[in-house]
Amino acid sequence: MKKYIEEFLRYLEIERNFSYHTVRAYKIDLQGFLHFLDKQGIDSLNKISTRDIRGYLVSLMQTFRRRTVNRKLSSLRSFFKFLLKKGYIKKHPAEAIFSPKLEKDLPHFLTVDETFRLLQAPQGNTPLARRDRAILELLYATGMRVSELAGLDLKQVDLKQGIIRVYGKGRKERLTFIGEKAKEALQAYLKVRSRLGHKLKEQALFLNARGGRLSPRSIERIVKNYSHLSGTYKNVYPHMLRHSFATHLLNQGADLRAVQELLGHVSLSTTQKYTHITVEKLMEIYDKTHPRS
Repeated sequence: MKKYIEEFLRYLEIERNFSYHTVRAYKIDLQGFLHFLDKQGIDSLNKISTRDIRGYLVSLMQTFRRRTVNRKLSSLRSFFKFLLKKGYIKKHPAEAIFSPKLEKDLPHFLTVDETFRLLQAPQGNTPLARRDRAILELLYATGMRVSELAGLDLKQVDLKQGIIRVYGKGRKERLTFIGEKAKEALQAYLKVRSRLGHKLKEQALFLNARGGRLSPRSIERIVKNYSHLSGTYKNVYPHMLRHSFATHLLNQGADLRAVQELLGHVSLSTTQKYTHITVEKLMEIYDKTHPRS
């Protein structure tokens, strides 16, 4: 089984041009399935049945949310589709399995005031403080995913025009725009970037204290740390700034399709989850329109 998984992962990386983080996610999902098969004593591809996969999904439901289980099922479907295409199996055992019905969770986002408090949390002019301020500003200004931010190289940034070329899911390129505040924060960081390490050949935009590329996990820790310092008691994570970016744009009247492009969503339905109306927005509409308000 392991050799088939490795071949599939190489296919995703080389032929499908998937990002490192996407390939890694597939690898984790398939290794979890392989561990389940080992416990069941199943050691051959042709012994895997639809019933085995259903049993695996039931075991996952005891630990993970339905959205996570759906993603893992999607990984299995892609894997078996690849095996079928290659002729390694004669039947797709996951084809007839329906995905668990998803919970209709609204995206968690910060209010404008909470966002501003978070952006103002990094204090001082040390290289790390400037870097952290630029990270927070860019996450909110562009709506980038944390993996996209961590993967940025210097050459992708055009400060003069205020444009960043981002490589999203499937290595698809899109343009993001940065406002004056984010541009100022980025310029201040770039002036001291070389002081974060001696690896001057490193092309990563954001560096750690040793001069290497900053990882997505490190960026998550940075965001969480400043959320506590700012007094924002929500469990803030980088993707919440992406949610806030989209929500605030739409609440200010931005076109849904424009926000779709800025977020890099393939489907408009993915962007539509941000069309919820906040309590503040409802109160504003009420105050402006009700004759007796």
